[in-house]
Amino acid sequence: MKFRLMLSVFVIFITSMINAQDAEITGKVLFENGSSPGADVILKDTSIKTTPDKNGDFTIKNLAPGNYRLLVKAKGYEEFERDISVEKKMRPIPDILLIRNSNRIDEIAITGVSRETLIKETPVAMLSISYKQLERTVATNIISSLVKSAPGLSVVETGPNISKPFIRGLGYNRVLTLYDGIRQEGQQWGDEHGIEIAPYIVERAEVIKGPASLMFGSDALAGVVSLFPYVPSQNDGIVHGKITGEYQGNNNLIGNGMQLGYKKNSLIASLNASYRMAKNYRNAVDGRVYNTNFEEKNLSFLLGRKTNTSFSKINFTLYDNLQGIPDGSRDPNTGKFTYQIGEGDDDDVEKRPIVSDINLNSYTLSPLHQRIQHYRLYAQHTQQIGKGDLDVQLALQQNIRREYNHPTVPSQPGMYVRLNTLNYGIRYNFPKFSSVEISAGINGMVQNNKNKSATDFPIPDYDLSEGGIYTYIKWKYKRLNISGGARYDIRKIGWDDFYIQTNPVTQFEEHAAQASANTRLGFASYNKTFGGLSASIGSAFQLTKQISLKANIGRSYRAPNITEIGSNGLDPGAHIIYKGNRDFNPEFSLQEDLGISTRFKDFSADVSWFNNNIQNYIYLSLLVDAQGNPIVDTQGNKTYQYQQASAQLYGMEAWVSLHPEKWKGFNFETSLSVIYGFNRDKKFKNKETQGEYLPLISPLKLSGNLSQKISIPSKLISSVTPTAEVEFSAAQNRYMGLDNTETATPDYTLFNIGASVAIHYSENHSAVLQFQVNNVFDRAYQSHLSRLKYLGNIYNMGRNISLKLIVPF
Repeated sequence: MKFRLMLSVFVIFITSMINAQDAEITGKVLFENGSSPGADVILKDTSIKTTPDKNGDFTIKNLAPGNYRLLVKAKGYEEFERDISVEKKMRPIPDILLIRNSNRIDEIAITGVSRETLIKETPVAMLSISYKQLERTVATNIISSLVKSAPGLSVVETGPNISKPFIRGLGYNRVLTLYDGIRQEGQQWGDEHGIEIAPYIVERAEVIKGPASLMFGSDALAGVVSLFPYVPSQNDGIVHGKITGEYQGNNNLIGNGMQLGYKKNSLIASLNASYRMAKNYRNAVDGRVYNTNFEEKNLSFLLGRKTNTSFSKINFTLYDNLQGIPDGSRDPNTGKFTYQIGEGDDDDVEKRPIVSDINLNSYTLSPLHQRIQHYRLYAQHTQQIGKGDLDVQLALQQNIRREYNHPTVPSQPGMYVRLNTLNYGIRYNFPKFSSVEISAGINGMVQNNKNKSATDFPIPDYDLSEGGIYTYIKWKYKRLNISGGARYDIRKIGWDDFYIQTNPVTQFEEHAAQASANTRLGFASYNKTFGGLSASIGSAFQLTKQISLKANIGRSYRAPNITEIGSNGLDPGAHIIYKGNRDFNPEFSLQEDLGISTRFKDFSADVSWFNNNIQNYIYLSLLVDAQGNPIVDTQGNKTYQYQQASAQLYGMEAWVSLHPEKWKGFNFETSLSVIYGFNRDKKFKNKETQGEYLPLISPLKLSGNLSQKISIPSKLISSVTPTAEVEFSAAQNRYMGLDNTETATPDYTLFNIGASVAIHYSENHSAVLQFQVNNVFDRAYQSHLSRLKYLGNIYNMGRNISLKLIVPF
């Protein structure tokens, strides 16, 4: 009897235990960029572990009800942790999105290669910048944000919202900017012509440092800055997204952005919108800098369809920017900023009225400003064909730039140009065989530029057509990767005679349809075809699991741009009269790169060296009269003419990150970059600042960033991450001093501090509150690459206290 009773109790106990263990959870692991490298799903403090299937789905069975800590790990991605409560028999949890870890060499990059490729297997110097790196950076435009995370990348600025990327001392049309794989085409030849992409729309970025003409053709001679928008990846039929709010105290910048995304089965849709406005920025020397305020709007919409064998999408973007045009004019007695009220001979720069404090401290733009509109509509399709795949893209872009510089007739633009561009590209990735991958394709563009109702004509109306054919090969044998290829490009550019006449009523110049007794020939007709061969070969060798060695040699080609061959007039926004040269030949560069990359548990490091020799290097030279004085017009605008010579640039970049595995949340990063640039024309040999040194060369840069993530045992605040930064810029004494084109720049050191707070506002989402103080000690300094240095000796931005709130949902 006792035995039967004990047996019954035992059976009941075992049955209850089994029933208590029949709960389970299901979920899905997603990866940034849509890749699937494999992951481990772990319940911490237990022995339970599983692996998602090829679609990212996972199930953990036989769980007892209770609270657990879920941990998801994948090589090259940041770890993901979440508290979960298991109460029911089956509990689906929200999709888990893993973000790439910027400290890992195993990152996948897709820019400039045939297929998704690990950075450690790519011989060219390449950086990947995640959206978390972009989010924690305080800047007023997207290019300045990238500079913080990319040694070797610098920026030429004309105020806080106009930045042009420079890679290893080369910029303008030598750096190609891509948006979602489509080359960005605006009027990028101008000093004050920034990149028409709003910062909140960019989800991540990649930077190629070095010749990249092989895949992209002309304009990628120095490298590529590739920007990628948000593409939804959580396949749950629920609208996800984030809201961004930002305030910067220096120029009272107010920024708001919204991102919405939806994915269910094969359907993908997203909507992005943003609005930013700012007053004139200020510093300790100049106070508020007149005409540096701006207002920027952005809208984009994506609709796509993704299956196991194809991905099609169509995207529309709109960018609209109102931007002040600073000229730096000041009252000779008080040094305060003044504004223009007269035209031509009626404008005495030294007698201009002083700008009032009300206008300096205002969001309202001056009548003298520029408006830039950029519209983009593009379609992309990827189709798997057998074991190969085909990529096709087609894009339409329209860039409209108006620069208003007539105070007596504010509605009359001085420059008004409209650029239409058709981009096309087809690439086939052949099936992989015997460790060899081959890609081949063609891409190019067709352009039409037209001057509208303007009064200044720095460039003519022109038509341009360009196409290139290329092949790219990659071979992998054990730990050795060898890749390279060849490409040939043809660019045809031309225009008809362009006549200019004086309007008898307004007395402004205007475009004349045909020649007459009252016209002058502004631009004589021109037709020329440029061609060039690009090629590269390089290798990446995995010396050990943690150490990778890289070497690459590449030849790149660049056809002269429109202003270098055709300009002949005032660019009112730049306050420069440009003179082109119709006899120019294409530029050709031959660059050698060496690099070492290491990734250990406790630290990571990259070092790269480069040497670049350029034939037919094109540069600007100030025109002077017989007495050696600059040739200027009545408003004091100087005249520059383009020249050609041989050039050489060389230098190095180094980056070190300390992230001890046992010191969780700690990270210290430091980077160094140095560039030397020389004009190798024999007449400048040993002339140093009088022509031997190239212009716009960034001085030695050294920066350090220290952060410590502190976990908080609170239901509301999950972590706090304080940060401290130091930025040192050495003196630049190697400058283009011939004809006072540039001047020396002293060194300066900036200190920045901040903190990031993760606010756990719902079961599955945490908001991020970012507090940052840049230039803590309000140091008055001038960047060597700031154009405002030469417009009234203006200083860069002073102390800037900012708040940014990012709320995902």
